Amino acid sequence: MRLSKPRVTPMDISELDEEQLELINRASMDRPPNIILTLARHKKLLKRWQVFLGHILNKSTLPPREREIVILRIGHLCRSGYEWSQHVEIGKKAGLKDEEIERIKLGPDAKGWSPIDSTIIRATDELHSDSFVSDTTWNELKQTYNDNQLMDLIFTVGNYTMVSMALNTLGVQLESE
Repeated sequence: MRLSKPRVTPMDISELDEEQLELINRASMDRPPNIILTLARHKKLLKRWQVFLGHILNKSTLPPREREIVILRIGHLCRSGYEWSQHVEIGKKAGLKDEEIERIKLGPDAKGWSPIDSTIIRATDELHSDSFVSDTTWNELKQTYNDNQLMDLIFTVGNYTMVSMALNTLGVQLESE
């Protein structure tokens, strides 16, 4: 975590109005995570972002395991401890093994990746560093993924880059802290 305390304090459940409660209930959460309780301070932003996030997490054409590789890699590259910790568990549910999760930190050239996993990580790195996927990486991705899946990969990187920026700058803390 970059900040030891939040710059924008998450709302307490008792502070939420009907619209905020509806937004949280729509996400089917018992105890909303701090990111949601923080963004609840800006209802219009939360409402619109949840629609996009719903696509990334639930309607994306990118398989869940690959989606989580991308999210974890961008969380690592952006040094977002909150993003990383949240998606370690989600990644496990999507089929990632502990050793794969740790290997994500090492990048696309780490021993043990399949060629396509390595290429997904490389594409994430290229988008992070250059906002562009090279022809070589794109052509490798095209051997496995269709255009919709490639667009979902790009937008997943973009969403979680933005989310990592917000988490880091707003100082959103882990739920256990």
